[in-house]
Amino acid sequence: MIRVAVLSFASLMALAGASWAEETPRPIRLNQTGFEAQGPKRAILADPSKTPLDWLLLDAGGAAIAKGKTVVFGDDEASGEHVHQIDLSAFHKAGEGYRLKIGAAESRPFAIKAKPDGRLTRAAMSFFYQQRASVPIEARYVERPDLARPAGHAPDKATCFDQADERGQVWPGCDYTLDASRGWYDAGDHGKYVVNGGISVWTLLNAWERAVVLNRAGARAAFGDSALALPEAGNGVPDLLDEVRFELDFLLAMQVPEGKTLQVPVGAQRPADGRLVLTAIDASGMAHQKLADRHWTALPTAPADDKQVRYLHYPTTGATLNLAAVAAQAARLWKDIDPAFSAKCLDAARRAFAAARRHPNIYAIGPFTGSGGYGDGELTDEFYWATAELYATTGEAVYQAALRASPLFLASPTEGARPTGDIGWSSVGALGTITLALVPNGLKPAEIAKARANLVATAGKHLSDDLGQGYGLPYAAPGYPWGSNSSVLNRALVLGLAHDFTGEIAYRHGAVDAMDYVMGRNPLDQSYVTGFGARPMRHPHHRFWAKQADPAYPAPPSGVVSGGPNSTNMSDPVASEMKGKCRPQTCWVDDYRSFTQNEVAINWNAPLVWVSAFIDDTAR
Repeated sequence: MIRVAVLSFASLMALAGASWAEETPRPIRLNQTGFEAQGPKRAILADPSKTPLDWLLLDAGGAAIAKGKTVVFGDDEASGEHVHQIDLSAFHKAGEGYRLKIGAAESRPFAIKAKPDGRLTRAAMSFFYQQRASVPIEARYVERPDLARPAGHAPDKATCFDQADERGQVWPGCDYTLDASRGWYDAGDHGKYVVNGGISVWTLLNAWERAVVLNRAGARAAFGDSALALPEAGNGVPDLLDEVRFELDFLLAMQVPEGKTLQVPVGAQRPADGRLVLTAIDASGMAHQKLADRHWTALPTAPADDKQVRYLHYPTTGATLNLAAVAAQAARLWKDIDPAFSAKCLDAARRAFAAARRHPNIYAIGPFTGSGGYGDGELTDEFYWATAELYATTGEAVYQAALRASPLFLASPTEGARPTGDIGWSSVGALGTITLALVPNGLKPAEIAKARANLVATAGKHLSDDLGQGYGLPYAAPGYPWGSNSSVLNRALVLGLAHDFTGEIAYRHGAVDAMDYVMGRNPLDQSYVTGFGARPMRHPHHRFWAKQADPAYPAPPSGVVSGGPNSTNMSDPVASEMKGKCRPQTCWVDDYRSFTQNEVAINWNAPLVWVSAFIDDTAR
């Protein structure tokens, strides 16, 4: 995540107001991209009335075609509003220009579509192409010519960090250089991180694997060859796999060569003076934590203009297990498409897993100036996830035994002897259970059923959260964390799988509620996705999509999701001015300098792709 100077909150709000002049907020909030004809259709009104209010649904000519009364939810803690809920689900006629009217309040016009059009899924996938490193972004594959750019970091070669860090710790470096070209820039900066790459790759590959295992023709078509605007389109390989392979090439290149000894901090060190004890280890097969610039680049800076010296940062157990997990996942998905690549991935996964077992407690300590830390002091979940992927791919007894020994065996975010917690880059245990529940494997049928039952039980709790929120979303928390929109979307992913496993429509409705929140049914009346809705996010924290910072740079492409409200880590100067002055769902502003609230990231767009594709695929 990025650290840059910002203006005062007053200046910020003036800028934000100017950018929103085209479309002011409305008191009636709904998904700004419209509704499905046969799907749920819910809207929210912020109003102090303690009694139900009459609502009218108007057609494009202004005629009333449906009516009803609001349901008073009352005071809503997350938004700080007194809200009414409106359910239009009984109305099924597709059309344009509908409006909802409640007293003097009126919604902006909205559409009801027979089926989703797939545009959001395609745009959300295009984000990854446009985050590619080491290759030019070509105008013919993006929506506007100004989004094209020269290649950055071509090639992206680096040796190990051998400087003094911000603590004064001097690192010894290494005697090799890796060519870790390709891959995706992680977020708004130019760093590339194995840990965040891992969950992003898994989420996208899981979207494809779901389509294949469950024989979902619509989802397969959405990600199939020539479905996306990519240079690889037409090569006979599903486009989603082409895009993900670009990141896999980077992840595989970050593995330490055989026979290499490195000096690393072993154990959870927290020395009072900040100086770590470094120990020489055989680092063969481990994965470097990241490849990043020595210092933060200025904002804006196009990738090709980044002149910072770049370094590999020491390998960690967490990064190594991320590599093991997704390389094993890739090995089974490419087995028939590219056997040689599949074999390469499986070999890398085996070597990484063995290396992590040799060195189970090498943690990412300290962010290092110029790059994000992605530090994680609890790796039980990474071990379980990697074991599950290797077992699902190989069926080997050694991995099955390790699975059964894990305290997370078959656990879901809320269920099991030791629940995994919500899905996130530092909480990946549920990914292992999802793989075991979805992918054919050698576990006992009762165990696979238990994995599914645990995931369905979690989905049920997410639905309970949905009912307890004024804005009707499957997420309840006293505070909204950094990247809260991805937290909401990852819950929708679990709800989607529960629908797949049971056929129960309520779980799909919960996933739609999550998307409705992200697309505008929230107290800010804000679509958090660029290019979609009347009030889309426009000013992400991003080095290249930085028109607000410098008119010479482009505005962002469509399909990019903001991290969203953040009331728990308000550490940038923009957010710090809001601290104590906003309720959790309103701690957000559309400004490029607010990196805690408005950055973008690969692990946030990946669940947007998954959930959007799921909704498209399961529409009736």
